[in-house]
Amino acid sequence: MTDAYLIAELLELAKRVGREAGELLLKRPAAFEISTKSSAIDVVTQMDSQSEAHIVSEILKARPKDGIIGEEGSDRTSESGITWVIDPLDGTVNYLYGLPGWNVSIAAKDSAGVVIGVVVAPTINSTWSASRGGGAFLNDRAITCNEGVELNRALIATGFAYDVDARPAQLAQVSSLLPRIRDLRRNGAAAVDLCHVAMGALDGYFETGLKEWDLAAGGLIAAEAGAKVTTVAGTTIAAAPSLHETLAFRLSQSGQ
Repeated sequence: MTDAYLIAELLELAKRVGREAGELLLKRPAAFEISTKSSAIDVVTQMDSQSEAHIVSEILKARPKDGIIGEEGSDRTSESGITWVIDPLDGTVNYLYGLPGWNVSIAAKDSAGVVIGVVVAPTINSTWSASRGGGAFLNDRAITCNEGVELNRALIATGFAYDVDARPAQLAQVSSLLPRIRDLRRNGAAAVDLCHVAMGALDGYFETGLKEWDLAAGGLIAAEAGAKVTTVAGTTIAAAPSLHETLAFRLSQSGQ
């Protein structure tokens, strides 16, 4: 189990490197070099790659024996017991179109799970952070999720898969929920959605098909803020425990 001193060290490193990557990304290029990943609408830019390269370089400079799991392919096996899980630009489509909410997501995990998480969203002046057992914070202010919200008063966020074949099932989920909730948001960046649950800007969030780098940092932050975060049958749900139960039930009924 990772000790408190090391957790604090990892957290400070993630905050620094996340801030630096955010500053790099704010320097938008005059033209984007765009390629695709899983589908024609799943895009990556040169800035995703530059951000990941900076993050990996700085982490390994400080901790050369750590492992890396990066969205853009910077995988490296850990020799220290610590592995970093990195999304160098979460919300690439937002970034490409000049919309807010894109972010840098950095987590570190040990054999027991995620120990620290940092999400830096420069366009909305927000840095969320958490350590295992240490609570969750927005710009160093403690945050908690919304408790006691009934489904019919809940503001819920979701996202949609880049795999278009998965979208009919997601549409069924939305169709099932929309008449039963306050309203629905689609913000375009999973890590920030999870952090919005953590701070009470959303009551709940669900999405199908998240990858480890989408979930690692934001999931810890939401959990440390009191939310229940689960992934069942490929669908991640984050909400306060009572709302989580209702939301999970409704989503399980959406295909019936």
